[in-house]
Amino acid sequence: MIRINLLPHREEKRKQKKSAFVALMALSAVLGVIVVMAVGGYNARRISIQEQRNGVLKAAIVELDKKIVEIAALKQEIEALKARQQAVEDLQGDRNQPVYLLDELVRQTPQGVYLKSFKQDGQRVTVGGFAQSQERVAELLRNIAGNSPWLERPDLTEVRAVQLAQSKTGKKVVEFALNLYIKRQREKDEALKPGQKPAAGAATPATGSPVPAKAAP
Repeated sequence: MIRINLLPHREEKRKQKKSAFVALMALSAVLGVIVVMAVGGYNARRISIQEQRNGVLKAAIVELDKKIVEIAALKQEIEALKARQQAVEDLQGDRNQPVYLLDELVRQTPQGVYLKSFKQDGQRVTVGGFAQSQERVAELLRNIAGNSPWLERPDLTEVRAVQLAQSKTGKKVVEFALNLYIKRQREKDEALKPGQKPAAGAATPATGSPVPAKAAP
């Protein structure tokens, strides 16, 4: 016997396939949402951790900036204290400068040179005098520039031939004026090489004393 199925089985299969497809799509959508939420949650957690780290770094930077400002202020205070200390030391050292100046002028003045005046303005000293010749003046400049531990930078500002009022023979001499500078104690110490001792003839606070300048014969 031949049986014929007159039911719409193709439409049933299509409905089943459609239902399966819809279910698969719904499952995929649910899985997609879960994955997105998981990834989003992971990223949000990582961002939160990074923000916390950034906050810690920012706080540390603020603290470091405060410390840098404090260190800069301390450095300024230290420099100011050093400057005041240096000023006090210079004032104490400058008390002996007239002794050193007179002693060095006597030591470096050659024969045939007569010093008539000198004036100190800070570290600058203006010296005036007479000499038998210009060679004597040049010798004085060389002595000051090369031999003196206390005097430096001699600069001849005026030189001229004049006749002495007391001279009966009408002999002329050289009148000169020069500027020079006297070193401070620390400048003198800095000029000495490591291990180098002061010159044997250098004046000291205990023994240095002015000696009359050599007069022209």
